[in-house]
Amino acid sequence: MARLAIIGLGLIGGSIGLALKRAALPDLEIAGHDAEWGVNRKARKAGAIDKEARTPEDAVEGAALTIIATPILQIRSVLQRIAPVLGEGAAVTDSASTMCEVLDSARELLPDHVNFVGGHPIAGKEHGGIDAADADLFQDQPWAISPALNATEQAIQSVEDMVTLTGARPAIIDAAEHDSYLAAVSHLPLVLSTALFSLASGSQAWPELAAVAGPGFRSATRLASSSPAMSHDISLTNKENLLHWLDRFGEELARFRKLIADGGNQEDLFEAFATVQAARDAFLEAPPEKPGPERPADKTSAGERMLAFMVGDFVVRRTKEMQKLMDDRESEAEEKRKRGGR
Repeated sequence: MARLAIIGLGLIGGSIGLALKRAALPDLEIAGHDAEWGVNRKARKAGAIDKEARTPEDAVEGAALTIIATPILQIRSVLQRIAPVLGEGAAVTDSASTMCEVLDSARELLPDHVNFVGGHPIAGKEHGGIDAADADLFQDQPWAISPALNATEQAIQSVEDMVTLTGARPAIIDAAEHDSYLAAVSHLPLVLSTALFSLASGSQAWPELAAVAGPGFRSATRLASSSPAMSHDISLTNKENLLHWLDRFGEELARFRKLIADGGNQEDLFEAFATVQAARDAFLEAPPEKPGPERPADKTSAGERMLAFMVGDFVVRRTKEMQKLMDDRESEAEEKRKRGGR
């Protein structure tokens, strides 16, 4: 059977497994590993994986495609552990919210015969864990892909096919651009949401504030319920881009403060609110095209291509193993002949 490995079985890893199992590819085994006790069993019972692996090394043994869905700062240690086990031509991808640092680690730690293809599914929930995993999580959502320079076309295609099978739309993007863009529209909102709730809940009047907090406050602070580990890792691995947008936001906040403080200039204040309202309404009514294919890709073709890549990897690996075995036996026979001729 062709094997696919998932390291990290939380919301993202578990959802990937569920989506791929729903695709019902023949002769595909999904091996999974999570460092947290009990998660492997939960993932198997939920139908996200076929085999519980005790270690990352066990999970990737014989896997043609490996997906690392751990917190960002754990990816480097995972790469270190699995690097000696990965077979010739194997593909490795990830699901981290930032790309540049992960690509640097892959370039440093993975052998030349392994293809790394950076990935980021731009989808999620404010609550994580295998219990929140959902096969529909990625449906029609963009999935950013940033291949390493030495990644083969076949490996890149296999990752794109895997993304297509989850229902997402693969979109090739430069890693530096990805980190800059996501800092503005994903990482900045995460910090602002957290800071707003921290400000309000830290007030001495919080009991009274909480009693009158309505849907607007709940919506604006929704992302404050995100995983602290994820928020921490994003802030450290995309620090410069995030600081840039925090500074820009501070300038915009100061502009609105000045408009509000200048009570005599009511027209400018009204215009500021009206301009933003019109821009946001237009965005909601006719959002820009999502990155990726204009039409949904054919999942049947994607599945066949991915399996072909995985089976091809298996054949190459087994051929090399058999060749090595034959060479070893020939060497042993030669040694015996030499000893017998003495």
